[in-house]
Amino acid sequence: MASSSGFLKSRTAKILAALLIFLVLAAIGAASEAERFLKTAPQHPGTEVEIDIQSGETFDSIAKRLYEANLITSIPKFKLYARLKGATSRIQAGTFRLSTGWTPEELLKNLVFGKPLLYAFSFPEGLPWWRIAKLAEQNGFAKAADLQTLWHDPEYLRQNGIPFDTIEGFLFPETYLLKKPRILTPESARELSDRLVAMFWKKTASQWQKAGFSVPLDDRDAPIPDLSDPEKKQEFKMRLILASLVEKETAVDRERARVSGVYVNRLRIGMLLQADPTIIYGLGPEFTGSIRTRHINDETNSYNTYQHPGLPPGPICSPGLASLIAALNPEKHKYLYFVAKGTNGEHTFSTNLADHNRAVSQYRRTIREQRARQ
Repeated sequence: MASSSGFLKSRTAKILAALLIFLVLAAIGAASEAERFLKTAPQHPGTEVEIDIQSGETFDSIAKRLYEANLITSIPKFKLYARLKGATSRIQAGTFRLSTGWTPEELLKNLVFGKPLLYAFSFPEGLPWWRIAKLAEQNGFAKAADLQTLWHDPEYLRQNGIPFDTIEGFLFPETYLLKKPRILTPESARELSDRLVAMFWKKTASQWQKAGFSVPLDDRDAPIPDLSDPEKKQEFKMRLILASLVEKETAVDRERARVSGVYVNRLRIGMLLQADPTIIYGLGPEFTGSIRTRHINDETNSYNTYQHPGLPPGPICSPGLASLIAALNPEKHKYLYFVAKGTNGEHTFSTNLADHNRAVSQYRRTIREQRARQ
């Protein structure tokens, strides 16, 4: 007769064996389930979905939004897989175009190594800062109010080498490819502004260097001229203001240096610049319409170059590179006046007031004739 202890040992061995078999089967089942999760897409065929991922967003939040967009079928499994891959802190910020036809493996790979969608943001030469800020808000890159605050912040201007009270003139006209933030915050305004200002320095650095300014051209992100010398600082300010006037006065490339020369001649002899665009700028973003006599006679407008001698206090728009080159290299001539021809965007230049008045009369006749034909 078998002993009771032998019977118990046999029974325990059977229980342990059964438990082992169960654990093995469970492990195989779990592995099989994990394999199916990783290799199976939520949908077939899939549909495209755009997801905006913010800088600093938690992985839990990201996984939840992926699940809600039907890009994954299980939040816990996707989080576990990402942790095993060491990818929870490597998800990129930006807008991604993803597919519900991708497996979790493909999805995670695109979030870590793929390229976020970039959106074009562009503006032409000659716009003041408030119109650029409005365009940025309309296109979903930043709030105009946040940009306005930043673009008048003395510390931000100082950090970016801007020797004026506002950022005017330093927002380089270009087409930018940018990530579009899901939520517009002061940080998104700063990121946009940093790109615009960096582009200004990058595009203009070689021109400043040619003009005799010390510029660290090896610094690709911010090749800012050395303005520690008061005379160099004053010359820099004068040239950029002049470039903004040239930008507003003519769109004809071959005229830019000539217009620049007119203003240089006037400054040299102490003659009022009498530039209409400076009055308009000083009237601010609320002004629309035509300049009136009261605007020309307004001494309270510090940008009124009909009343105040010399250049205005700062740039009046964002000039393009061609206008800056013209301001740095004004044409040498004796012209003191210019007026539009009224036909093709070109101007008539004069050395004396009598010739200028005749050119003005011709312009007015041309405009009347054009209106009569309409």
